[in-house]
Formats: sequence, C-alpha cells, structure tokens
Amino acid sequence: MNDAIIVGVTDAAVSERAIDWAVRRAVDRGGRIELLSVVGGAIGAVGEDAVVSDALRAAEAMLEDRVRDITADGIEVTTRTEAGNPVAALIEASRYASLLVIGSDYRGPGTGHARGAHGVRIAAGAHCPVVVVPDVDAGADRNGVIVGVDGSPVSEHALRFAAAEADRLREKLIAVSVWTPVVAPRNDFAVYPDLYLENMQAATEEVLALALAGIASDYPDLTVERVVEQGYPSQVINTHAENARLAVVGTHGRGAIARFLLGSISQEVLARLATVTAVVR
Repeated sequence: MNDAIIVGVTDAAVSERAIDWAVRRAVDRGGRIELLSVVGGAIGAVGEDAVVSDALRAAEAMLEDRVRDITADGIEVTTRTEAGNPVAALIEASRYASLLVIGSDYRGPGTGHARGAHGVRIAAGAHCPVVVVPDVDAGADRNGVIVGVDGSPVSEHALRFAAAEADRLREKLIAVSVWTPVVAPRNDFAVYPDLYLENMQAATEEVLALALAGIASDYPDLTVERVVEQGYPSQVINTHAENARLAVVGTHGRGAIARFLLGSISQEVLARLATVTAVVR
C-alpha cells in the first residue's frame, strides 16, 4: 500500500470526471496520481501484435493529453499503459494504491438500464477502497456524505472512510441505517404489530448510536445527521444519495470469488449509482 491514487482511464467522457475527482482528492489529502489505461480484447490472433501496439500508442497519447489538462499545482501525475484484461489489471494495480478511481457511464436513476458487471467485479476484487464516478454532476448543488451503517466491522471501516471524506469536503456526514421487517408468507399487505415495528426502529437506532460513538471525538467540527428508516438498504441509500456529493458503502471480501461478487447491497448501490460512490472493505 502507498499513497498513490490510481485512476482507470478509457476514452469515455466520464474518465474526465474520474480524473477531476482524483485530482481534487489529491490536492486535499496529498498523494500522487497514476493514470492507468489497459488495452484489452487480445486473443492471440495472427497479426494481432501490430494492432495491440497501435492501441497502446494511442492509449499513451490519450493519457498524455489528460495529463496536460490537469492544472492543479504540486500534484505528481504519472501514466502507465498495458495490455491485458482490464478488470484483472486494475485489481492487481490496487495492491499498490491507497485508492482506485474508475468511471461509469451511468447517468443516474431513471436514465437507462443498470450497469454491467465490470465495475462491480473491480470493486469486489480490489485491495483498496474503490471510488466509482458516474457521468453526472455531483457538484455545488449537492451536499453531504452518505454512509450505510449496519454495525458490522466492514460498516465501521466505511463509516471511518466517510467521516474522513466529509471532514475533507466540509460537508455533513449522513449516517443511514435501514431495517427490513421479516418477510412472512401470506402477509401480502405487510401488516406487522406496532410493538414489533417500534422495537425494530429502536434497535436500529441503538446500533447506529453505538457505531457513531467515537466520531465526534475524532472529528469535533463534523456535523452528523442520523437517519434510521424502514425499507430496503440499497434503495434507501440511493434515494438519499441522489442529493449527496458522495456515498460510501462497505463490502465483505469473499476470497477467491471476491473478484466476481460483492455483497448484494453494495452491488445494487453500484448498479444504479446516484452519486460518486466509494466501496470500502
């Protein structure tokens, strides 16, 4: 692990947003930036070497153009290109990074189908936190850093990451805990005793309060808003994230299959990005 922020760069327009986000993060928190472009699709066909070489040269030129567009003073920016499987290459690169930033061409809720598996696989297999930047403007008209909290160790890591980012951005931290009633057969109208609903709400509020107990001492100037709601976690998180500058979710590693699967909640949040979203393990 080092202080490098690695940005996966393609020729898609959203890469500019990903680079801009990484540069602002580096200016605020320090660290160098590495722009990485991976040329994929090679299968070993006859004559393919020349095609790959041309593609690598084009990728190098693209990265040099991106570097010239970076105007922040004092930020060290390097570039790297390689041929291979983009998902595997970015996961491997994350071994030596403090943060991996990738773009998504998803333009927000209601704008089309959920995204494919590549971004999910990268976030699931990465060895450092991954920030996924959608092709939406998450700028001045948004505020707050949303974080999903469920009381687990992974959730604690996400909360600490979110608190540090909220402090950096001078935004309030919005800690969201969601509870979902037990699904009962033949309960089509979702009728539950009031006592059960009240106890679920109270128990979730207690979990959130315990999770937040040390935040005030570590970040005394940070404003923290608590949200406890009934619903489905990914839907509630994304609903609140529509007006936020950043959302943060935690995910568990899953050994050999981590590169293919995230936890269902974090996967669903990434599938329909509402804002810039960090996945923290």
